[in-house]
Amino acid sequence: MKKRIFIAFFAVLAFVACKKDKTPESDSSDFTTITSVVPDAILEIRYYGTYNFVGTRIDGYHQPTALLTRRAADSLRAVSDDLKAQGYRIKIYDAYRPQCAVDHFVRWAADIADTAMKRYFYPNVDKSRLFELEYIMEKSGHTRGSTVDLTIFDMRTEKEVDMGGVFDWFGSESHPDCGGDPVTGTYRPNDTITEVQFANRMILRNAMLRHGFKPLDSEWWHFTLRDEPYPDTYFTFPVEQL
Repeated sequence: MKKRIFIAFFAVLAFVACKKDKTPESDSSDFTTITSVVPDAILEIRYYGTYNFVGTRIDGYHQPTALLTRRAADSLRAVSDDLKAQGYRIKIYDAYRPQCAVDHFVRWAADIADTAMKRYFYPNVDKSRLFELEYIMEKSGHTRGSTVDLTIFDMRTEKEVDMGGVFDWFGSESHPDCGGDPVTGTYRPNDTITEVQFANRMILRNAMLRHGFKPLDSEWWHFTLRDEPYPDTYFTFPVEQL
């Protein structure tokens, strides 16, 4: 009985952390599900499942869906159309991320003993340095609602395109300039990624740039709408179908 009460107590805490209070931060009216705008987008919402750097479902992810502000979703549709003309579909790992999810990451990072997923996502990084190296931060651009983590899927081979690295890998291998200059698209021979893998990253990057997104210098999969509508608002509502 005590165990059931204990579990129920923490379930309530997680719910309260992402509850829909009537505040500007809880207002989802200007958001939409990505698949309502890009119906053929592939979703692999890592934080709804357990295959992520924490190893558990993340607080605030109530359903395996992806949300964006309407402005960002419309721009992503243009990206999708661009890539489909080249034979690719977009595959989404994450988009809008509620503040309670970021808080979950912070709690996990502070627990130095929890290294269950280290070999999969950060084998070469000491967990005690995650804050120092800014792999984990108390605020995330995702929480403003116009940032998306994605890759591309080859419609000819019906396989995810090889980017020379995995989503959420903590290391320099994830940097867009790993293996070359992402601004000019010039490959630099190295022992980390191949010329084909670098070129694949450039296909995604260039499509995102053409349609109003800006990249992050530490993650090849991460893009934010340049003209994001809520640059100073960190939303709190949960990830679920709207």
